[in-house]
Formats: sequence, structure tokens, C-alpha cells
Amino acid sequence: MNVLENVSLRPYNTFGIDASARYFTAFRSQEELLTVLAAPEWKHARRLILGGGSNILLTQDFDGIVLKNELKGIRVVREDEEFVYVQAGAGENWHGFVMHCIAQGLAGLENLSLIPGNVGASPMQNIGAYGVEIKDTFYELEAFHLSDHALVKFNKEACAFGYRESVFKREYKDQFVILNVTYKLNKKPYFNTSYGAIEQELERMGVTTPSVRAISDAVINIRSSKLPDPAKIGNAGSFFKNPEVTREKYEALKEAFPEVVAYPLPGDHFKLAAGWLIEQCGWKGYRNGDAGVHARQALVLVNYGNAKGEELVELSWKVVDSVKEKFGVVLEREVNIV
Repeated sequence: MNVLENVSLRPYNTFGIDASARYFTAFRSQEELLTVLAAPEWKHARRLILGGGSNILLTQDFDGIVLKNELKGIRVVREDEEFVYVQAGAGENWHGFVMHCIAQGLAGLENLSLIPGNVGASPMQNIGAYGVEIKDTFYELEAFHLSDHALVKFNKEACAFGYRESVFKREYKDQFVILNVTYKLNKKPYFNTSYGAIEQELERMGVTTPSVRAISDAVINIRSSKLPDPAKIGNAGSFFKNPEVTREKYEALKEAFPEVVAYPLPGDHFKLAAGWLIEQCGWKGYRNGDAGVHARQALVLVNYGNAKGEELVELSWKVVDSVKEKFGVVLEREVNIV
């Protein structure tokens, strides 16, 4: 394997932050990964596993070795009357994988079209959009333990999925490399079109009979109209989680702010639209140098060119403080700060 020195990570993170890695290499198989981990010079070095770089904000140079996950491959591992179990390498592009499944007529991932990043991040983050989360179609994953080099399988229960959460962001953080993920996809689709503007977009498109392709196209249209393309403006998609509050808190907010946007949750809780909260605090379209808040979606922080990671972190704290002061609600970041 070819280990490079002093490599700019700008091409490898969707924020486009120009941080540097002291050492950098890519692995395309479990054997290549093991070769690096077992080498004496890297055995005790700091490690950063990098996938699509779509959920990371680099705030400094990385004085260690960056391991770029480029494990590829898509295959059917099981099939029954109702489901097809499709396994994808963690280094596969997420949207490309979704398009592959749609082309096969398989349902379950269409609402998650156009989410940036790679397959390996999907269970780690329990990615979600338009009323669907990865846990709804997840079957299992294989992961490689960085310390004892064991291959471990995780089912849905073992992943302990939460809202944009899993064990890989909590107790197992930085302990495993996800190698592949298997999804349980439907032969006969069950459509989820009630969340967000999907139904209105389908109507605008003239679609009277929904299909996985039509719903995917609608989601792509909506996301493209609201969210900036990382290839044009550096960003990591939604920077903050939508906060969850009790009914008591929601009703107090509703009385003070009748237009508050919220969605009911099980357990008598409500999910507030973080973008609406941020916009009400006047941040939408804000810019200071090259660090800013997107003009069409206040949930997205952006790098207009040469912003530093520290500048975006500082901006995020200002947003958090203003929302807490105005609404008494504490926003939590989705993005991983390194």
C-alpha cells in the first residue's frame, strides 16, 4: 500500500476545509486495512477513518494517519417472497447505491435519495429524510475492530439506533471500521409520501400512481431546490439535529410562537424543525467572510470558499446560543467535529 505524507484533505470532505493529514492512504479490502494496522510504524499512530467526508468538520491538521475507506461492491446475499437482502461495500457512494436499488425495482430507500456520503456512514449516523431512517431497512453490517482485528457482525438491535445515532457514535466510537452493510428491501413497495412536500411535488410532476422511481425523483427535486450542492458550495447538509421536546414545552412554545413547526412523536414528545428555529433568530443567509448560513435552508452551514473549520464551529455556537436564548431549546450538532 502507498502511504502518502502531508496530504491536503480538502478533496475528501464536503465542507472543502483545507486541513492536512500527516499520513494518508486508502484501503480497498480488509486485507489492505489489516496490513496498515499491523505495520509497526502505524500501530500506535492516531487514526482517522474517512468515508465520503460528508458529515465531518475538520478544525485542524491531523497529526496521524488518515485511512480512506474505498471498499466497493454490491451483491444480493438473500431473497425470499417478500424481501431482497442487498449488501454494499462501505465505500460505495450512497446515492449511487440507492439508484442501483431503484433500478432493480427494490423499495425502501427511495426517500433517502441524494443524501451525500457513502454507504458506511448510513448505519453509523442512522441517516434519515422524509419520514424514513436507515433502521427501517437495515438488516446487518460487518465491522472490523481496530484493536483486536476481529470481524464482528452487528444486527439492528446491536446497533442501538437512535435519532441520527448508533453505538458507533457512542460507546464504540473510533473502535470499528464498517466494511459492508446489508439492507432488507421490499419487492412490493410501501410508499411513505406524507412527510414534507413529497405529495405536493408528485402532484406538480403529474404523478398519479406513485412508484419508487417517482418518489425518488420527487425527493431529488425537493432536495435540489433547498440544499446546496457540495460540489459548488462547501457544506455537510443538515448541521443540527431537529430537537425533541415534551408536550409541555411544545405547548408553551406554541402559545408564545403560534407558527412554530413541529411533528408529533411517540411518547407524547414533539420534534421541532431546527431550520425554522434558526431562521426565526435571523441567521438565514448570514455570512461572515466565507463562513455562513445557507440562504435557502437555515439548517445548513456553508463554506463559501476558504473558511476555516474553527470559524464554522464558532458560527455554530452563536446559532446554538441564540436559539437557546429565544426559545429555551438547545440545538445539538449532527456533524462530527475533528
